[in-house]
Amino acid sequence: MTIKKSLLLIIIILIIDQWSKIYIKTNFTYGQVVEVFSWFEINFIENPGAAWGAKLDDFLPISEGTAKLILTVFRLFAIFGIGYWLYDIIRKKSSMTYIISVSLIFAGALGNIIDSVFYGLIFDESTRTQVATLFADNPYGPIFHGKVVDMLHFPIIENAVWPQWVPYFGGRTFSFFEPVFNIADTAISTGVGILIVFNKKAFGNKGEETTEPAAHESQELPKE
Repeated sequence: MTIKKSLLLIIIILIIDQWSKIYIKTNFTYGQVVEVFSWFEINFIENPGAAWGAKLDDFLPISEGTAKLILTVFRLFAIFGIGYWLYDIIRKKSSMTYIISVSLIFAGALGNIIDSVFYGLIFDESTRTQVATLFADNPYGPIFHGKVVDMLHFPIIENAVWPQWVPYFGGRTFSFFEPVFNIADTAISTGVGILIVFNKKAFGNKGEETTEPAAHESQELPKE
């Protein structure tokens, strides 16, 4: 797979990801939910932290702004690392499966980086009563302090109850699938999933080299 095809895949994912986020941000109030099917809904939330909404200031004695800045800088270093990884495997003519997987991971990481770096500069605040404005006069934050827009929710199972015989969880309610995510997250998860499920195709068969014993021609000993 050539670098041009990889770039095309990345650009397509970025366009879909950013279009969906901008549309949601400028048409939905915060927390607004639109049911598409009984098992799928659009649910607009924003994630100021890392995966699953975790924030550094929940674990470290630092301010929320400092935690957000550290996280964004870390993501920038990560995206450069993934970019070099992608360039290297294309240069080495690795398998198409491998290159597609890393391209998906790179596109997803870059999509969320765009939110973290720029969205605080170009949007005003989304609230439960106000839809945000693109290129607002009073943006909600400085550079590197943007929030990642999430909107995809698949509540396949809601408020189910664990059987009483299940240790620890018995009698408790649970839902599947609770996290709300976006197209960029989907790209990252898909890329990682392909690497796990199709690892032999991605990394190639690196079996041990087998060397067959050399054939020895039988020679009859001269009879005395």
